[in-house]
Amino acid sequence: MTARPGSDAILERMMSLHPKIIDLTLDRVWRLLAALDHPERVLPPVIHVAGTNGKGSTLAMIRAGLEAGGAAVHVYTSPHLARFHERIRLAGRLIDEDRLAAVLEECEAANGGTPITYFEITTCAALLAFAREPADWTLLEVGLGGRLDATNVVDRPALTIITPVSLDHQQHLGDTVAQIAGEKAGILKRGVPCIVGPQTPEGLEAIEARAEAVGAPLLVHGRDWMAWEERGRLVFQDQTGLMDLPLPNLPGPHQVQNAGAALMALRHLGRGEAACEAAVTRAEWPARMQRLKTGPLVAAAGACELWLDGGHNPAGGEAVAATLARMPAKPTHLVTGMLNTKDVAGYMRPLAARAASLTAVSIPGEAATLPAEVTAEAARSVGIAADTADSVLAAVRAIAAREPGARILISGSLYLAGQVLRDNG
Repeated sequence: MTARPGSDAILERMMSLHPKIIDLTLDRVWRLLAALDHPERVLPPVIHVAGTNGKGSTLAMIRAGLEAGGAAVHVYTSPHLARFHERIRLAGRLIDEDRLAAVLEECEAANGGTPITYFEITTCAALLAFAREPADWTLLEVGLGGRLDATNVVDRPALTIITPVSLDHQQHLGDTVAQIAGEKAGILKRGVPCIVGPQTPEGLEAIEARAEAVGAPLLVHGRDWMAWEERGRLVFQDQTGLMDLPLPNLPGPHQVQNAGAALMALRHLGRGEAACEAAVTRAEWPARMQRLKTGPLVAAAGACELWLDGGHNPAGGEAVAATLARMPAKPTHLVTGMLNTKDVAGYMRPLAARAASLTAVSIPGEAATLPAEVTAEAARSVGIAADTADSVLAAVRAIAAREPGARILISGSLYLAGQVLRDNG
């Protein structure tokens, strides 16, 4: 019997099936799903989440709440950090190598070599795996946008969620928050409730217009539900009443609103206070203001604190800055690598008041990485003293030698964060 090729080899072949990495349309996805006998039609009930920031954290909290009540939950997220397997969680566990290779190979065969993007074919593989494994819920995170995203193939999800919308991926989604919100609102379905996180006025207007056009009821932040911090606790209120809960275990004041959307989802699904408390106390979501505590990078940091965050757009920069503002006062040095598709200065501007310095690096193995010197120049343009280093390890060592006991934050890209987690073991 011929041994099945490993998932890495199949994934590498899939990268070459379409000349564009991103090419938003559902035509290729529908074609492949039909060849696979429509796995998207037999999924456990789906919760579909779109937005610019907070999608993954919100899903992690919903998952924690559902699993606390004994539910088996499928989860699809992207991108992965260290290994592709992180994208597909089957009934609570990361997909194993044999099953991943099997569904990838099946999708590759059904596709027959016709053009399809990497994200499209791997999304079909995830849906195929979900359709074959019993579970109570399926949580789907949109990859990009919403309307034409490969995940937007479920006719009638149980619930949709739109987290805060801001400027990102303008080259694919539009130049204004209103245009981008309109794309995100493409996940709305007739009769399916949508929980809407905090939005700008123009973003909310675009979402409400789409909801009215398709007949989707909205549960809007500030109108139907609210979440806020009070005396070191999280207070949540909806039409059912108030809940007084611990603050989210995921760091940062922005997580209060992500938690609010997750709590609204759990309440809408009929879950009680125990599930809601589990949502905010048990969620795990790496590379979102994650403190690194072991590994060679931590050893190189010596007496310095070492943190990791994958935020990469202006709203992400604001969230990191707000989190740093709440932490004990300590000189904070950034080690930053970014992609050339991002608003680099926009990301860094909110951090200027919090960063003592920035050391720019290129992201290893990423064709779209911004050269370190260009990243450093963007930092200088917003008032952050900046230089460059050949690697994250070199940057960490230099900072630790220069200022023992400082705080080092590796930041700017989920791709960089993934590289750090791989290198740090």
